[in-house]
Amino acid sequence: MTATTASLQPRRGRNLSTELTRDPELIEAAQRLRYRVFSEEYGSDLGATIPGIDADAYDAACDHLIVNDADTGELVATTRILHQDDTASVGGFYSRGEFDLAALEALPGTLAELGRTCVHPDYRNGGTITLLWSAVAEYLVQRNVTHLIGCASISMADGGAKAWHVARLLQQQHLSEPHCRVTPKRQLPHLAHPESERSVDIPPLIKAYMRLGARVCGEPCWDPEFRCADMLVLLEVSNLAGRYSRHFLRRPA
Repeated sequence: MTATTASLQPRRGRNLSTELTRDPELIEAAQRLRYRVFSEEYGSDLGATIPGIDADAYDAACDHLIVNDADTGELVATTRILHQDDTASVGGFYSRGEFDLAALEALPGTLAELGRTCVHPDYRNGGTITLLWSAVAEYLVQRNVTHLIGCASISMADGGAKAWHVARLLQQQHLSEPHCRVTPKRQLPHLAHPESERSVDIPPLIKAYMRLGARVCGEPCWDPEFRCADMLVLLEVSNLAGRYSRHFLRRPA
């Protein structure tokens, strides 16, 4: 399944477009970008069985959103979406391996999970991320998704201090309601706790989640394979914040 969903030129000289796909060749290109970004930023080999490719069993069950630069032919951003209706073949959502999702799976409506989101370092600007989210939002409406979940990752390359500070800031400013809390299956190592307060730089993709009205659902989980801390994020589709709701969710009359 492949369909062009949007186009935008976030910077002069860059002509970007999105596709929703299950095409194996396009998925492999996305997997190569994922490997490049995640291995460089998290310092992990990701347990790759094929050098240079980040792949797992969930890829076959997901719809993949990709962003291409039409001027260069390069795939520059990607994310994958696992719809609740497609989880049977993989035994549930990916984040179930990191968190007890019982509270979220009990919510009314339909769940989908966003995962493996990454953007090429040269394209990390508001235009690219906005374009990616526009395509995600269109998918959510078309598939009647009411709640979107996902793991927002924070590098632990410094031993975990940054991850712990970012997690605390997100919990202070963007914590979910108590009935939407989850419990991590692997808590951050105690030595990751900061000894003093410091300013933090929230990763751009997590900032984008929060601007959309997302909330974090409790404590972070330690992901030793990716060498990062994961925050479980919940977005209620009907409550997409302000201009994002008006821009992304204009349904046809």
